Amino acid sequence: MLKYIGKRLLISVFVIFGLSIVIFVISRVVPGDPARLALGARATPEAVAALTEQMHLNDSFPQQYFYWLKSALHGDLGQSLITQNAVKADILTYLPRTLELVVIAGLMLVIGSILLGTLAAAFQDSFLDNLIRVLSYVGVAVPSFVLAVLFVLYFGYINPIIPVIGRLGSEYVTPAAVTGFMSIDCLLAGDLPAFWNVLGHAFLPALALAAGPMFQEARIIRSAMTDNKGRDYLLLMKSYGLPRWKIIGKYLLKPSVIPAVSTLGMDLATLMGNAFMIETIFNWPGLSKYGMTAMLNKDLNAIAGVIIVYGIVFVLVNLVVDVISAYLDPRIRLKAV
Repeated sequence: MLKYIGKRLLISVFVIFGLSIVIFVISRVVPGDPARLALGARATPEAVAALTEQMHLNDSFPQQYFYWLKSALHGDLGQSLITQNAVKADILTYLPRTLELVVIAGLMLVIGSILLGTLAAAFQDSFLDNLIRVLSYVGVAVPSFVLAVLFVLYFGYINPIIPVIGRLGSEYVTPAAVTGFMSIDCLLAGDLPAFWNVLGHAFLPALALAAGPMFQEARIIRSAMTDNKGRDYLLLMKSYGLPRWKIIGKYLLKPSVIPAVSTLGMDLATLMGNAFMIETIFNWPGLSKYGMTAMLNKDLNAIAGVIIVYGIVFVLVNLVVDVISAYLDPRIRLKAV
């Protein structure tokens, strides 16, 4: 298992290195002078020339990449044109907000997909099974941002029973930012009403993020469970007189979730990417909304910082998924080593 993890870690390092090259090339081939874009249209030629020298733009491409990578490894991602802050400081501020939303959506995705898939398989060909399958087709077909717009229209205007904008109601005091997760910070401050209000604000954007992948994973789990129902070891468990739900939960579900683990990991990583539109629609002040603003304003340093953070998240999630898959199915790690 340690050899398998070590091999995956080595591959992950090369992937991140390749991603850094792509980010650097994109930031240099975008039309316009990077120094002029950084200083603005009113900057003097002397200031542009000084920044050009500072950014090593007069050097060769490999030399520019070397200096850029050296600064990035030391946490220096440059300054944002929008906030006038260091990109690193902005990322540390906005990333926990997006992670909080993604964690809530991820919990919905994992719990909901396992629950729906198990119920559909347990009551195969029943009304409940058919209902879940129909909802799965609808959930997969409707993009997350369309679902988000529908949520805002219905719960924001037609039936405003759930908050749809922001992270916390104006009637509550914003807690001190200890973890960056406002829900946890509310608990640390002992403010339970604010904690529930934060979860209420996060419910709809998290559901919009998780709905499509959740139903897709439910279909995969349901299909695997129905295929495994006729296995000999399950018939043996039935002959022992074990309760039906114990057989389903302990002996049928575990091998049936293995096919879904890989796609589930990708879905969890994709939640970060899908959050770009979701955070904008729900006015959730996270890293995705920050990245969207940077793209619209050609803030190259901020764009590069956001992309590399998202790339690292994707790589780490894939690494965790590979390790979990290898743990659940020893054949995977034995074949890979």
